[in-house]
Amino acid sequence: MNTNRMAVNFAGISMKTPVMGASGTFGFGLEYADFLDIDNIGAIISKGITPLPRAGNPGVRVAETPSGMLNCIGLENPGVDAFKKDILPKVSQHPTPLIVNISAGTAEEYGELAAKLDVDGVAALEVNISCPNVKEGGIVFGTKPEAAAAVTRSVKDHTSKPVIMKLSPNVTDITVMAKAVEAAGADAVSLINTLTGMAVDIYTQKPLLGNITGGLSGPAVKPVALRMVWQTAQAVQIPVLGLGGIASWQDAIEFMLAGASAVAVGAYNFVNPRAVEEIAAGMDQYCQKMGISHISDIVGKITQ
Repeated sequence: MNTNRMAVNFAGISMKTPVMGASGTFGFGLEYADFLDIDNIGAIISKGITPLPRAGNPGVRVAETPSGMLNCIGLENPGVDAFKKDILPKVSQHPTPLIVNISAGTAEEYGELAAKLDVDGVAALEVNISCPNVKEGGIVFGTKPEAAAAVTRSVKDHTSKPVIMKLSPNVTDITVMAKAVEAAGADAVSLINTLTGMAVDIYTQKPLLGNITGGLSGPAVKPVALRMVWQTAQAVQIPVLGLGGIASWQDAIEFMLAGASAVAVGAYNFVNPRAVEEIAAGMDQYCQKMGISHISDIVGKITQ
């Protein structure tokens, strides 16, 4: 692979390729070391870290759906302190940037979590705002521009790292959310998070998932994700990280043409654990074939 052609700087993060492993599907990166060279991928986005350890949701957590999957893992993770003590030192042995995904229940908690992660070995924060605000009756932060902006400000006030706000697609107009977090100081946005869905077991005549609803991801969501990335890239000046249903290098190229400066692969890692590396290689070959001198030259090309 031509590293000169594929290396990018996304929101201040230097990466060998524009392809990352998406949060919740890539563990902490180390889990994929048997399948690919984690030193040669763009970045690792960690699974969601919370202030305290979480056991996750009871009952069935994953269901396969046509061209996709539902999950309601419930942010199972060891908590920030155990992450810093046990996991971060191991991941830090690799040169690949680690972007830590964070979730919390109040804007203040997000800030406290960001402060704890303002340490060596963390390249940036990806802020999951598809969480219920415990102070506001459980309304999801990512569905109210004011709430999303408050979280953005709280995180920015407590870290020196680049802050990537992960936007929920479960909104009327995603550009309103993108503009709100941009105005509050976000360095980048990533989208989309999962679409809310459900499945029913017709024999027990009950919801299949323990949490009743779950997040839909996989190829089924790609057209929605692509449309939202295209809309957002035109609405904001900060870079966009595109994800949602990417399962091939062709998909990744579509996202970049629509305006994403970098991409992340999620559910497809479960189908092909080498996907993050292979998709980047395919993108490089596309550039060579099309006479494109640098991958960034195609960003937003469809609107030019």
